[in-house]
Amino acid sequence: MTKAELISAMAGVAGITKAAAAKALQAYTDSVTKELKKNGKLGLVGFGTFSVVKRKAREGRNPQTGKAIKIPAKKVVKFKAGKGLADRVK
Repeated sequence: MTKAELISAMAGVAGITKAAAAKALQAYTDSVTKELKKNGKLGLVGFGTFSVVKRKAREGRNPQTGKAIKIPAKKVVKFKAGKGLADRVK
């Protein structure tokens, strides 16, 4: 599903315009980003938990040449589905 398709689906379910749905989606993503930067964790009961974890530096391989390369450490966002979401997807 693309962002445009998600906006259309949100607008249909909520009975609002696509512009309002786009604004709501942007507000949601901005809020999630801000909270992850600030606290590193965001939990939505019944949906799941977003968290920021540190990935250690490691050695990898260039798939074209096979040469060893260094991959630097960085922070990545992880998502763990909640029980409610996991049960609905089954």
